[in-house]
Amino acid sequence: MHSYIRPNSHIALRLPSGIVKIHKIVPNTTINIGKFGTFPANLLLGRPYYLTFELLDKENGRSKTELRIVPASELHAEALGGDHATPAESRDDSASAEGGAEFDIVGDDGEVIMRSNRLTIDDPSRQTLAMEEIEELKKAGAGSGKEIIAKIMASHLGIDEKTSFSLAKYTLRKSKKYLKRFTVLPLDVGLLNEYVLDKEGYKIMDLREESLGLISSWANIHCADASRVLTADDDIGQIGGGRWLVIDDTGGLVVAALAEKMRILYPEEDEEDQTLQEGEDINQDQNGEGDSAEDAKELQQETYQNGTTPPKSDPETKETDPTSPTSTTRIPSNPPPPPCKPPRQHIPQSTAQTNSLTVLHANNQPNLSFLKYFGFDTGNPTTKHPLYHNLKSLSWLQLLYPHEDPSYDEPEVVADDVLATFKSSKRGNYYKKRRRWERTSRIVNETRRGGFDGLIVASAMEPASILKECVPLVKGGGRIVVYSPNVEPLVELCDYYSKDRRAAFVSKQMETNASINRKAVKEVKKEDNEANGIVGEDEDEDFPVNPTLLLAPSLQTARARQWQVLPSRTHPMMTSRGGAEGYLFTATRVLPFEGKVEARGKFRSKKRKTGADSSVQA
Repeated sequence: MHSYIRPNSHIALRLPSGIVKIHKIVPNTTINIGKFGTFPANLLLGRPYYLTFELLDKENGRSKTELRIVPASELHAEALGGDHATPAESRDDSASAEGGAEFDIVGDDGEVIMRSNRLTIDDPSRQTLAMEEIEELKKAGAGSGKEIIAKIMASHLGIDEKTSFSLAKYTLRKSKKYLKRFTVLPLDVGLLNEYVLDKEGYKIMDLREESLGLISSWANIHCADASRVLTADDDIGQIGGGRWLVIDDTGGLVVAALAEKMRILYPEEDEEDQTLQEGEDINQDQNGEGDSAEDAKELQQETYQNGTTPPKSDPETKETDPTSPTSTTRIPSNPPPPPCKPPRQHIPQSTAQTNSLTVLHANNQPNLSFLKYFGFDTGNPTTKHPLYHNLKSLSWLQLLYPHEDPSYDEPEVVADDVLATFKSSKRGNYYKKRRRWERTSRIVNETRRGGFDGLIVASAMEPASILKECVPLVKGGGRIVVYSPNVEPLVELCDYYSKDRRAAFVSKQMETNASINRKAVKEVKKEDNEANGIVGEDEDEDFPVNPTLLLAPSLQTARARQWQVLPSRTHPMMTSRGGAEGYLFTATRVLPFEGKVEARGKFRSKKRKTGADSSVQA
């Protein structure tokens, strides 16, 4: 993640009220933050994150709104609240040690230790400043909200009756409402999760940040650039390499969280700066901007001094010079051909062998809309982003029945001499189809070979139907993690992979294999049933999945609740969000032993040991 604000990047603005607004910093545009007003986006470019800015009003001849960086000392002084001291005696009935001991906590020396607000009258009529006057102060732009807060507190008749705690709460409430401040925060996965959860939690299946952390932890997500891809025993499949299979119905939030752990969510800052600089140099060379106008004039003057005249043009094609109407400039008979634009080099997409994510989706394109906040657009990806190489996607149709998908069929191969006769548009379409087929076939073949390090599921589909097809693609020892907002689907999944059901499945499998050998069923049907974990058609209801493929299934949940921690006032926050609790199913992929397990060896009965001490004396 970058340490400063860059153009065309998304940032988060946290207002004093705690509301978070997400904006894209586009140069030469204006950012609107609601009732506080607007300001130019260029004022934030190049500045570091985590600074607090204050909007200054258009006064003293300023034509635009300006920003002031609030120093940390000022923020700390306001947070401590040392400027507001409540006098000990401020009520009509004095709060002395004798008369106020009934309501206040008073020390032995008569000093009031803690005030009580039992006699405080909370009435709106005690505020003498009307709402119309406050609106006029806001329109006048009085000191970015500070003067408004001061006048509101000065016009309150019962301000002296408030305790230090109630006065601090009152001041904080008015500061959140009237101070024109905001803090610039980098938009990471945690902040995006908080923002979407408050706005539209159903889009991410009520997935909270602590659940995202558990998913990454149980799935063993890590950066695997240095991992190796091993070949399976059949010389076809592949094992390992830091590859994970993901089914994500949260709009790409789970993919973003996994990519952040794998260090492929943000482009490298140094590489991006170097690439941008090289791109600017190339554009200048191609556009001819390397030579300035002064160099062109000097070259023209040297040509005149050498006795050569500029070429004359045809009077029908060129305009005459107003200073010399009879002189014309003639175009050469054989003009040089215009410079050809160099062909753009094609960079293959989704070519990473290690440290990659494979997204399995049900539509033509995966729904990864939340990745746009991190500079990656699935519809028009940029080659500079790591996800361009490390993110792969395929549909369920391509995984289960690849030959029924038209994009998996190889296009017709055209010879080079015939391809040279095509128009540029037709030739471009041909290359486009070939590249799409190469990418699709490569991803489908690699996914069907399996050997993934883990499987992460966050989908509204039935979990058992997903695990039936995807668990065999995970290598031995890989982690399986399934998220669901409700507990019922995962409880059913735990039952499918329970120890009792596994024992029943093994016994049934032994009996069915014996009957299959007697009846001599076709070998193709037998291998197909064994691969799917189903031996007979009558066992679909009892064993929808193969329970021998997963070990130690567990079900868990976690939720971090916010608490107010104050002396004698510690309790959970009453404004915490409700919603679904969120549960996780975790298990380990194992490779079941083929055949019957028998115990062999010489077994001896344990004899009772008798010593000299235990012998009966005659």
